[in-house]
Amino acid sequence: GYALDLFRRSRGGGGAKGQSEPATTNAKKYSNYGKNPDAATEFLPDVDRDIAEAKRRKELEEEFRKEEEEAKSQPLKIVYSYWDGGGHRREVTTKQGDTIGAFLKLALDQLAPEFRQVQSSSVENLMYIKEDLILPQHMTFHELIVNKARGKSGPLFDFGVTEDVRLKQDARVEKTDSHAGKVVERHWYEKNKHIFPASRWEMYDPQKTFDKYTIS
Repeated sequence: GYALDLFRRSRGGGGAKGQSEPATTNAKKYSNYGKNPDAATEFLPDVDRDIAEAKRRKELEEEFRKEEEEAKSQPLKIVYSYWDGGGHRREVTTKQGDTIGAFLKLALDQLAPEFRQVQSSSVENLMYIKEDLILPQHMTFHELIVNKARGKSGPLFDFGVTEDVRLKQDARVEKTDSHAGKVVERHWYEKNKHIFPASRWEMYDPQKTFDKYTIS
């Protein structure tokens, strides 16, 4: 019996086999110890999900960029009044992405043949006043429109919602009750800024709001 037992031990049988089985069973038993099968795992890293989300973000950014470029290229018909103490109403077509300075260049070219004092002027010497606010020449119509900028007596540019927008010669035009902005020579403003209406004018500040406004 002893020799047979030694033989079985040398072949991995006998008592050795009987002792190894509990170890294997215990290893399987404790391999999932501490795991909750009902636990939420969506917060864990998911490479496929991250790639899909990054792709979607890129698509949305591209879509936004395309829509913004299309908006900037949209023609705008701007009615303005050349103000030299009296109003001389004119209109020009510009683009939504153009700056106030680019618009003033169009106004200058339009006014110069008719008004001698404008012929010797320059864009830098012109001012554009809308809703009693002096608009910086570096700003674009697009910035003012999308930010829904407001002046003392209402929106700086009111094209209304989509169904209120009127199309004329493929150009967006302001609603009929909008106030025409004023194009003024700077030296006229400096000489008359203590007199109404110039006494009401001030530089545009996007951080400033106007709750109430009276003419008197």
